Amino acid sequence: MKDLTMNRTQEITAAATRIAPYITRTPTLTANLFGLGYPVQMKLEQMQHTGSFKARGAFNTLLSQPVPDAGLVAASGGNHGAAVAYAAHKLGHRARIYVPEIAGPSKIALIRGLGADLVVVPGAYSTALEQALTYEAETGAMQIHAYDAPATVHGQGTCMMEWEQQGLDADTILIAVGGGGLIGGAMAWLGSRGGTHRKIIAVEPANAATLHNALQNGPDTQTDVSGVAANALGARQIGRICYDLATAQNLQTVLVTDDAITTAQHALWREARQLVEPAGAAALAALMSGAYIPAKDEKIAVLLCGANIAPDPFPK
Repeated sequence: MKDLTMNRTQEITAAATRIAPYITRTPTLTANLFGLGYPVQMKLEQMQHTGSFKARGAFNTLLSQPVPDAGLVAASGGNHGAAVAYAAHKLGHRARIYVPEIAGPSKIALIRGLGADLVVVPGAYSTALEQALTYEAETGAMQIHAYDAPATVHGQGTCMMEWEQQGLDADTILIAVGGGGLIGGAMAWLGSRGGTHRKIIAVEPANAATLHNALQNGPDTQTDVSGVAANALGARQIGRICYDLATAQNLQTVLVTDDAITTAQHALWREARQLVEPAGAAALAALMSGAYIPAKDEKIAVLLCGANIAPDPFPK
């Protein structure tokens, strides 16, 4: 088991201070849209550097420990790789990033444009991770895990901390899940302060139900993943940090179809002019499709988490 440390509030607060000069304090939006009949509070984390929350964990990792001369290595479905490449560039480190072909041309171009040594591999994220681990063992480069490392999770936890500072007033927060770094950070922040009454709902694609399956069958469960959000929500095995927090907090999961995700993605653009990738729309899809139905007067929030659409809507 990978422990997050006893005082998660302190760790996440320290991470927020550490990364503040390098990240964007992303805006929030409350709107009664999408035919729901009630307002939804949204955190627009797709407006973070490189188009996702991942920059938070990348900067926290690099700023909280020494980087070896061999540099950095990371495996990614795309967004994490872009964040590591961006952080490495800003802090003057070299980085090698492994991504699967399903990352898509826009994410691959983004990483390459940030100056990283990019290796595109066949298959899914698991293949990229295997090669990244081999490179780490051969060179001594520092591995920056996409979701299952304390520094990563503490960095992602700053998103929820920031949202509360911005006036989050919600009973329930819906968050999309891939490997579990973002929702793990949210659970770490909220769960470390026993007085909180906020509920978190984990939202996953039905054809990439990694956390849902693990909670039913155990933390080592492997899940076959596919679908429109697989290049961001495509981890085959949930991170142990996320699993342990989810088990301790009795986390509820809901599943959404690809059609529901695409419908929510289009609605975000048409009705709120928010351009997000499928993974970024998954949490809203749970509300629009009825996968999660709020109780009367339940205050709802949705975390929008990624903007890197494939194909690029505005190619050069």
